[in-house]
Amino acid sequence: MSKQTTIGSDFSVTGTGLHYNFPVAVKVKPAPAYTGYVFRRSDLNDFEIPAAPEHVAHVSYATTLMKSGVMIATVEHLLSALMGCGVDNAIIEIDSVEAPILDGSSGPWVGLIEQVGIVELEAPRAYLRVLKLVEVKEKDRIMSIEPSDEFRITCLIDFEHPMIGEQRREISLRPGEYSKEIASARTFGFVEEIETLRQNGLARGGSLENAIALTRDGILNPEPLRFDDEFVRHKILDIIGDLALCGMPVLGHVRASRSGHGLHTMLLSTLLRDRKAWEVINGRP
Repeated sequence: MSKQTTIGSDFSVTGTGLHYNFPVAVKVKPAPAYTGYVFRRSDLNDFEIPAAPEHVAHVSYATTLMKSGVMIATVEHLLSALMGCGVDNAIIEIDSVEAPILDGSSGPWVGLIEQVGIVELEAPRAYLRVLKLVEVKEKDRIMSIEPSDEFRITCLIDFEHPMIGEQRREISLRPGEYSKEIASARTFGFVEEIETLRQNGLARGGSLENAIALTRDGILNPEPLRFDDEFVRHKILDIIGDLALCGMPVLGHVRASRSGHGLHTMLLSTLLRDRKAWEVINGRP
């Protein structure tokens, strides 16, 4: 697609936040070309926070944006849905500190986007084309991006759990692939860690309706896994959401091994700081 896009009309959703457990209402609205993704705190006089790397404040268990002390947490699933569906511009009105977790995946967001449709705008779509390898490391975690004529992700996760172990998946963000292969993969957590997280003010809204709860040898959820490798698929979902902070589609091959939100945003900021590592082009080559 050579033109920028936005959604066909408004859509709204209500729910609760995964970490802070506050009720929240969100309205996603069409936006003109060159807007990107902009969050608006409707409970704070429509204070705006663009979804951009310079506004990333926290990356512990979720990605949080902050500007002038105003915060919006757990934005990655909604941003992932917008990017995965090919939406370039949207205004996101939200009346609390955290986006709703819904079912723990981006599937409900994708369903709403598909319901209102996507429209082209009279402006060329810009792409960030990666020109050279950029790599970041953190202990045994590593992530890189290298030149490619498409947005491709190769992801490896490794957990000492009988239902996970080592999982690897590769995906290209072609039309239809995201909604079919990635969107419905749910977030997950280990039951033995939940009490510690809650003592630290996190995961207060977590439940079997919005996350896969892993015991030492299985899961608590009555619903089975949606994919045999749902865990690595959700990691790819998170990577797409965090790289959506770039503000435009990326032409590059991401390789991630045991990564997390911190490494995702570290890679993006490291890439953007190196002006010789990328260029912006109008239309795909």
